Amino acid sequence: MPTNVTPEYRKAEAAYKRAREPRERLDLLREMLRLVPKHKGTEHLQADIKTRIKELTDELAGPRKTGGTGGQPTSVRPEGAGQVVLIGPPNSGKSALHARLTGSHTPIGEYPFTTQFPQPGMLPVDDIGIQLVDLPAVSSTHPIPWISNAVQQADGCLLVVDVGHPGCVAEVVDLLDVLASRRVRLTGTWPGGGEEAGLDDDDPFLVLLPTLIVGAKAELVDDVGGELEVLIDLAGLDFAAMAVSAETGAGLDDLAHWLFEALGVVRVYTKLPGKPPDMDKPYTVRRGDTVEDVALLVHRDVARDLKYARLWNAGDPGSRQVGREYLVEDRDILELHV
Repeated sequence: MPTNVTPEYRKAEAAYKRAREPRERLDLLREMLRLVPKHKGTEHLQADIKTRIKELTDELAGPRKTGGTGGQPTSVRPEGAGQVVLIGPPNSGKSALHARLTGSHTPIGEYPFTTQFPQPGMLPVDDIGIQLVDLPAVSSTHPIPWISNAVQQADGCLLVVDVGHPGCVAEVVDLLDVLASRRVRLTGTWPGGGEEAGLDDDDPFLVLLPTLIVGAKAELVDDVGGELEVLIDLAGLDFAAMAVSAETGAGLDDLAHWLFEALGVVRVYTKLPGKPPDMDKPYTVRRGDTVEDVALLVHRDVARDLKYARLWNAGDPGSRQVGREYLVEDRDILELHV
């Protein structure tokens, strides 16, 4: 990143990093291109911005009416309490795991590259859902030029592996190299640990993706935990790992609740004055978010006009008045006053 960009450009870049909707990101990219200083030191940055603008413009244009084979979306709009993508080498068991966790109809086959485009599904965890997106297998023999666009909005990643496959380590190293070439870097840092990964400060287009390694065919390996440790050591990784089985269901509940904690999900229930709280549909924010963040989810006008909130903590029959900067906790109940 050139150091001599303007404060206005940095503001637009920061907004781009936070943006979730493709249309908003496209508008901010155009603003970045308008504001970036035009000199030799920014030529690569200008080229990167133009490439991203073209990719997002093509995606938002939708299916082609004539000719070509494109038209399928290459990213999925985030829903639920968080978006987690499933990435893995060919035939790692990724799609079978996605189908078992979400009840989706993701294509499953014994041949590689069955999944061709992002396939969304919802993983239920208690009274909320975490969106899982099955992505095509990642391999240098079958490059996916839009992979960085597909993970841009993700909050985390399940790196699905078959540790019983003799070439597993080489496949994972190849996968990491392919992602690096598309400026996607996997990291062991999750939001629930108090740190955000998101996008790198020095490169607005380098995606840092919180990752959990998942050994997906535990029923086929005698010592799947030991094999996962060998993989982590040989591939030089520093990620948490978990063994599960899409066939038997072993470990799937633990995986769901691990993601809940790792994402730092906080459920907040709302009520109207004199009415009981709605305990069926919580608003979901993140650890460290405030009453104002919840109010924004209810409605922007509510957040703008918010005076105070009455708060009930889980298990506490009494209430107290709090301001918009109060940090909410899981299972809080809020009565918003405007």
